[in-house]
Amino acid sequence: MDRIWSEMLEAARAVRKERRVSEYVTCGEVSAAVRSKSGRIYTGVCVDTCSTLGICAERSAIFQMLTQGEQEIDRVLAVLPDGSSGAPCGACRELMVQLMPETYPAIRVLMDSVSGREMTLGELTPEWWIQPKAK
Repeated sequence: MDRIWSEMLEAARAVRKERRVSEYVTCGEVSAAVRSKSGRIYTGVCVDTCSTLGICAERSAIFQMLTQGEQEIDRVLAVLPDGSSGAPCGACRELMVQLMPETYPAIRVLMDSVSGREMTLGELTPEWWIQPKAK
């Protein structure tokens, strides 16, 4: 695993603080780090509710990035409740595809922080409804 993944993993682990907010809301079971094309790292945590109002950690981090005026993702990783890493869910993939319809296949995703295995969003999302235009 390279230095950038290590920095992102450290940033995501730093914000992963599982807690109950109310009898209806928990947060922090999953955390994420997104690295923009500028090299800045944004973090977020999941927020789970008893209805559909929650949000995944990856989208939380992406929204932080958007709030700061950036929109191009270079890398993304999630830290799961057991401390491992894994692939973003379909909703998170969909957001990344819609943000970067021409270049989403190049977004790098850390699949396994122990082995350092990574994939691209294009490999994880090979035949999405939005396809990059042929050049």
